[in-house]
Amino acid sequence: MPRRAARELTARGVLSAGVGRSADRATTGLYLLVRPAKSPDRQGELDRFWLFRYTHEGRLREMGLGPAAGPDAVPLADQKDRDGKIIEGARTKARRLRAQLRGGADPLAAREIEAARKKAEAAQAVVAAITFQQVAEAYIAAHEAGWRSGKHASQWAATLAAYAYPVIGALPVADVNTGHLARILEPMWKEKTETASRVRGRIESVLDYATAREWRTGDNPARWRGHLANLLPRASKVARVEHHAALPWREVGSFVEALAGQGGVAALALRFAILTAARSGEVRGCTWGELDIATATWTVPGARMKAGREHRVPLSDAALAVLREAAPLRDQKAASAALVFPGAKAGKPLSDMSLSAVLRRMKRADLTVHGFRSTFRDWCAEATGYPRELAEAALAHVLRDKTEAAYQRGDLFDKRARLMAEWAAFCGRVAPAGGDVVPLRKPEAA
Repeated sequence: MPRRAARELTARGVLSAGVGRSADRATTGLYLLVRPAKSPDRQGELDRFWLFRYTHEGRLREMGLGPAAGPDAVPLADQKDRDGKIIEGARTKARRLRAQLRGGADPLAAREIEAARKKAEAAQAVVAAITFQQVAEAYIAAHEAGWRSGKHASQWAATLAAYAYPVIGALPVADVNTGHLARILEPMWKEKTETASRVRGRIESVLDYATAREWRTGDNPARWRGHLANLLPRASKVARVEHHAALPWREVGSFVEALAGQGGVAALALRFAILTAARSGEVRGCTWGELDIATATWTVPGARMKAGREHRVPLSDAALAVLREAAPLRDQKAASAALVFPGAKAGKPLSDMSLSAVLRRMKRADLTVHGFRSTFRDWCAEATGYPRELAEAALAHVLRDKTEAAYQRGDLFDKRARLMAEWAAFCGRVAPAGGDVVPLRKPEAA
């Protein structure tokens, strides 16, 4: 590209100069660069730019100062716009950079540093605008696929919306501090201890997520150990433990007899839940593909278990009898995926409230479905000689003692089969006013 001898540039000359590099004799280091346009749709046109050329530490460097023509052109000399504001010209820019160079600085490096600073400030401004609610929603979206059900995600959203968002929802997540946590938790800690404890844990998870995404720094103000433990009493010291309303184990025979007279799918499901000591959700989601009638085994996949591990349930004769009653309800088109206890809508399970509705129809609203697991556990402890770990295995409870759990590798299936057979037999007996348990049916003659 030709280089022309230095001469003092003029505004008109800038627009008429041909291809090449022209030095401005009036300003040391200022050049006009003219070159063919690179865009295919501008063939034959010329682009014009201002350059500042200088030497720093023995190296020749070039620094662009903007376009010399076009709507965003930098004028040769300073000009005023329509509002009277000064538009800095190329000569002024070059002289300012020359002064910076005389001071020992590298103008190009200084500009790169300034650009990086502005970029960092812009990024910081974006982070500062991210609210706690936005982070919480992102956390739920990122983790709900790994949760057992959509209900868990809705519970997360509901508790945070009810207790956290009114205080910190619109607050930048980077600004959430201990004072905010105190405002959220202190009013509910004594009256709603369990809920408050869940809220605290969920806020802690959201803030940890924000830290991992580099949206906040520093300690997590929602952590319990060594922090909020110093401000709030331990939950176990203030919470009133409310057990699920359970039927006294001596009355289960009479109840099952009355339940057998109830019609409907939900009543069948409740009988099956009592006879297997299973959770309501496990029973309502049971499919025919999980059942092996030949071996009297119900295998609940880990995805549907609270502990996330597969659980085998031995089926007593009474439990198999319930399945025979449910067999006509089977959707043959759905094959193995057909629900054993289908809901009113095709392919949908019974609702959580449908089994509770059976209790209300029986005028036993004082009981809960989950409470029958406690009834079973009380019967195991008070009326049988079976060891504790066998009853816990039947309930699919995870052993808290890690040493005990390490030694117990099997699922005690054969022993549990005997236990569940005895439980079913007990459920088939009724206790009269005197308290002694007698069979519901007379024994057959020999």
